[in-house]
Amino acid sequence: MRHASQGLWQSGGSRRDLSRRDHALDPAREPPLGAHLVTPRRGYTHHGIYVGLGRVVQYGGFSRGLCRGPVEEVSLSQFAQGRPIWLRFEESCWFNRDEVARRALLRLGENRYNLLTNNCEHFCEWCVRGEHRSYQVDELITFYLRAWHGLIERLARALLLRRNSAEDPVGKITLQLS
Repeated sequence: MRHASQGLWQSGGSRRDLSRRDHALDPAREPPLGAHLVTPRRGYTHHGIYVGLGRVVQYGGFSRGLCRGPVEEVSLSQFAQGRPIWLRFEESCWFNRDEVARRALLRLGENRYNLLTNNCEHFCEWCVRGEHRSYQVDELITFYLRAWHGLIERLARALLLRRNSAEDPVGKITLQLS
């Protein structure tokens, strides 16, 4: 697995962007039908569903710049964009592989991409588990909530210290005499 991780670093991604459930796909082998595929991008991972014959169904998202793209069928090489591909092994797959591929193909042409509420990971999680979810978005929200709570906590401490200093002129004198 070390070799695959080196490829990730060279391609601008990091193993941190992937899950423990993700395993490197051997480039010489075809993924299994209905496989949840993941490929690193700079700062995030892109997701798709393998539907056979070298084709992947993905949410195009912002792959063409600022214009959002629809759910589309592309080749494995278009999906990967020169980066390694990883297979996401689900702990609980609600549907068999044929059904996962069928669900992905059903949404071809859908054009309601939204980075926070309907992205490529939401799409794949729905295909595989029937759950409209993005772990990347969950992590991002958690990160910003923690940062926000930390900022509020620091501001509250600073205001409390300032208030206590203003109410205790003896403390100021003691500090000045020390």
